[in-house]
Amino acid sequence: MTTEHEGPGNLVILANFVSPLAVDLTEETVLRQWAEQAPRKLWLTRPGDVLITPTPLSQSFQRYVFHRLGIPEESVDIITVPDTPNLPMATALTEHNLLDPLRTLVNSRPTARLLPTALDEAAAALASDLRIPVVPYETGVPRPGTLRAADAMNTKSGFRAVAQTLGLRLPQGRTCTGAELQQVTSALLACHQQVVLKTDRSAGGHGLHFVSRGDSPPQLPPPSPDSRWVVEEYVEHTRAVSAQGHVSATRVEVAYDGEMRMSGGSFAGYCSPLQDLPEKTREELTQWTLALGSHLAAEGYRGPYSLDAVSTHDGTLHALECNVRRTATTTAHAMVTRLTGGRRAAWSTGTATALVPKSFDEAVNHLADAGLDFQPGDSEGVLFYADRPPDCRIWRYAALAPTHNRLTELEVRLAAALGHGEI
Repeated sequence: MTTEHEGPGNLVILANFVSPLAVDLTEETVLRQWAEQAPRKLWLTRPGDVLITPTPLSQSFQRYVFHRLGIPEESVDIITVPDTPNLPMATALTEHNLLDPLRTLVNSRPTARLLPTALDEAAAALASDLRIPVVPYETGVPRPGTLRAADAMNTKSGFRAVAQTLGLRLPQGRTCTGAELQQVTSALLACHQQVVLKTDRSAGGHGLHFVSRGDSPPQLPPPSPDSRWVVEEYVEHTRAVSAQGHVSATRVEVAYDGEMRMSGGSFAGYCSPLQDLPEKTREELTQWTLALGSHLAAEGYRGPYSLDAVSTHDGTLHALECNVRRTATTTAHAMVTRLTGGRRAAWSTGTATALVPKSFDEAVNHLADAGLDFQPGDSEGVLFYADRPPDCRIWRYAALAPTHNRLTELEVRLAAALGHGEI
């Protein structure tokens, strides 16, 4: 698989969690929550790279990451972009007079390349302004038609339209406007016990509303008449799964797959690789992911994407959405692959709750005391792959082990180490 650092030069890693690709920029609260995860991008760095982040990184976290990566402290330049409502992060650089300092750093790295989290128009414009290519585009910067295609595929309606042409099995549903939402919801509830209302541009479970037959009307803010929605039947399922694909100039491949851990319809963690799924179901997920990648390749897209689906009790697969960007799992997978030297490993992400607030160093010490703290050369352990959380209690972690059974043991021990009984 193509890696982030394949090819010459340093990376300018743009942690643009504030992007219109996933949700509308007016959704300030959820964008701010997502931006808190930006420190995890430090795991992608190598000496000489530049990280652009919307969230400051603590010195403790930087020391922690650099030690485990085996690179010198202060070998990565970090630019922090202040919170800027309603502006894509790439545009906010200019708003805060940070473009010229960034240009100076780039000019001292003649083969630098931009690695954005989300390939939006602002990120492409930034690359053009800096005169550097976007990873992994062999021609430098994706053409406007490719950007439009990626933008459309990150909507629920855009995905459904393409999925239908590719023959993917979808929940029964309809695309509609805000003015039509109540009528369409009622029509689908006449056929299905429960439906899901999805704002057209949403991610991570944000913007989903579950409505059952006989419920009172859902308590939603009145949608604007011209807003876009998708209403689908709720598919009773036993597993929520995803596969991560990658498109290069020469091939489309599935990099990894796994099970999504969900909480109230929202993404809460991941476990890879998939296990205990019927082989036929897993193969279908693979084939669907490759078909989607071939479509993206024809549009000129290069890079990562994911396909999310659910599996019913008999193994029937239903595709739900795709994410044409770096996702919540790509950095964790890259981190695990790098720390294990590419050895096969089971890995997971999630959150663990501490009984009392802890500083970053205190939390790491608890891992060390419990024999869980991953160190260079280890084959298993736990890592805090983001910085200290705002409440100092709900810690984002990644765990890795040779087997799934051993992985489960580590996660149970992690909960105990932080003084809380559950993950």
